[in-house]
Amino acid sequence: MPPLVKGTVPFGAHRTWYRLTGTPGGEPPAVVVVHGGPGSTHDYLANLAGLAGRGWPVVHYDQLGNGGSTHLPDADPGFWTVRLFLAELDNLLRRLDIADNYVLCGHSWGGALAAAHAAARPAGLRGLVVVSSPASYPLWSREMKVLRDALPPGVDEVLRRHEAAGTTDSAEYRQASAVFYARHVCRLRPWPRDYQASYYEIYNDPTVYRTMNGPNEFHVVGTLRDWSVTKALPEITVPSLVISGRHDEATPAVVRPFRDLIPDVRWEVLEDSSHLPHLEEPARFFEVLEGFLEARCRQGNRSRKEP
Repeated sequence: MPPLVKGTVPFGAHRTWYRLTGTPGGEPPAVVVVHGGPGSTHDYLANLAGLAGRGWPVVHYDQLGNGGSTHLPDADPGFWTVRLFLAELDNLLRRLDIADNYVLCGHSWGGALAAAHAAARPAGLRGLVVVSSPASYPLWSREMKVLRDALPPGVDEVLRRHEAAGTTDSAEYRQASAVFYARHVCRLRPWPRDYQASYYEIYNDPTVYRTMNGPNEFHVVGTLRDWSVTKALPEITVPSLVISGRHDEATPAVVRPFRDLIPDVRWEVLEDSSHLPHLEEPARFFEVLEGFLEARCRQGNRSRKEP
């Protein structure tokens, strides 16, 4: 079994929780897993630790504000910014001494954050994996309307009524939201335990999620509503892989900018998945991911495009 280390690293006056599976320092770069939300936790991405059994050290971490990291429920909403989470990621890489040889694998919001990091062209980055991520939140919001319009009759009317009234915590709203989630977030029944763990972490402390995103996946009214990484994508020079699901809330229109604008990129769509392809189609997901890592991301095969 690969060695497992859990702990925290200081980040300013706060602490970031991490879990390291495997031993970094060899030829394969560490795979750093960047979870979604913002305001979720690493739990629903725990099965990526299986890469360590194939020689790839894996780092999971909980972003500030959730999970095992410092919680700040009374922070000013202006505290929670993209810049903050980019700084936290940079700090983690340095503190774990992996900044000279790593791959980022980001899911949903984490993929957009990872792309913003990659666009700065850090010297030690060997590859980028973006899973079910929005390149643009304005585009995401437009696509959410498309998906909502296709829900069964009456469902979106219930959603809109409660959104207008500010009653998104009501049981009726949650029940209507579940229809969307069952189609476009997780098509498995019951939900996998790892996903439930992250879902309840958000429920227990929704500070970051509510501030930056909103009450749910399809009603983005938080501070991210106007944010986009699209203009930065042409600056990414490392080999990149994009994965999404056929039934994903990250629709083809949402994902396509990664494919169109990153110079060295491949896009794989998993036919039986929605927003959690690593849980909905794990065999196919890991086949695609490991193939990419082996072919493009080992230290001796960097394949970097110089600016």
